[in-house]
Amino acid sequence: MSIRLKELVESLGGQLTGDADTQVSGIAPLSDATASQITFLSNPKFRPQVSQTQAAAVILSAADDAAVGADYHGARIVAANPYAYFARAAQFFAARNAIPVIPGIDPAASVDPAAEVAASACIGPNVVIGGGAVIGENVRIDAGCVIGAGARIGAGSYLYPNVTVYHACEIGQRAIIHSGVVIGADGFGFANDGGAWVKIPQTGRVLIGDDVEIGANTTIDRGALADTVIEEGVKLDNQIQIAHNCHIGAHTAIAACAGIAGSARIGKYCSIGGAAMIHGHITIVDHVHVSAGTLALRSISEPGQYTGFYPIAKHGDWEKSAALVRNLNTMREKIRSLEKSIKQLSQQLTQEDNE
Repeated sequence: MSIRLKELVESLGGQLTGDADTQVSGIAPLSDATASQITFLSNPKFRPQVSQTQAAAVILSAADDAAVGADYHGARIVAANPYAYFARAAQFFAARNAIPVIPGIDPAASVDPAAEVAASACIGPNVVIGGGAVIGENVRIDAGCVIGAGARIGAGSYLYPNVTVYHACEIGQRAIIHSGVVIGADGFGFANDGGAWVKIPQTGRVLIGDDVEIGANTTIDRGALADTVIEEGVKLDNQIQIAHNCHIGAHTAIAACAGIAGSARIGKYCSIGGAAMIHGHITIVDHVHVSAGTLALRSISEPGQYTGFYPIAKHGDWEKSAALVRNLNTMREKIRSLEKSIKQLSQQLTQEDNE
């Protein structure tokens, strides 16, 4: 389904140079785009590819337009953030080409009579919806999902197959929840009594804001007493563990396999790299980037990038470095002792010279 460039720019903005009536049907990379597609340039190092692309139009910054515009004979869309413009253009085409969703409840679904399901919602086969649950307008719940009693799913949200939302948990509007996600399982709460573990009931909820996306097989535990909170705009990758009573600030992004221990508070606009580990009961302020594989054991009180791992090395070299690290305290004490001896000797020599 093709559209004119004029329609795209009217919808998304940007400054169009070239034939506004050019028909385009999709978006592709510089090297792969055809004459019926648009492309984008977000990294200046790919400027040489612009003159070679077959795309009907290119999205680029004003600086890139000034540098390569003369070498490209198609239409150009100048945007302040070409990569973000590309993302919105991709959404635009995806929405136009998406298979229409037919509202209704599949006969194989099981919906408690006390649940409230909007007429515009689409409920797939083998979905189970508990009593008192509320499913908002235009929600799509694919096959095999389980929505617990009293849970709430906000308008426009999409749950892929086999998502589980435990009782009383709430998901905001326009959420995207991928397959295998579990929201609201019990947090890891136990008291030790003479070597035996006594379970602490997890009576809090999980509250998820608007425009949150959660990747496949990610788990978010319910709070022990208070709630686990995921604020609006948060993006979570696959296979992330968020423990009970965590609070993730708005628009924070967390990459795959990260682990967030209980009661950690992460600020707004943060990013957490893949396989990073965040200790429990610490606070990370807004605008912090934690590098991949980093172990954060203490609170972070200033914005910036934080890294806590050794660069990769051959195993033998890594063992030597690890051995040095283990002996740093002993080496420090030896150096302090040497400094003290040198200072005493220097004072003694100075005194002798003065005599």
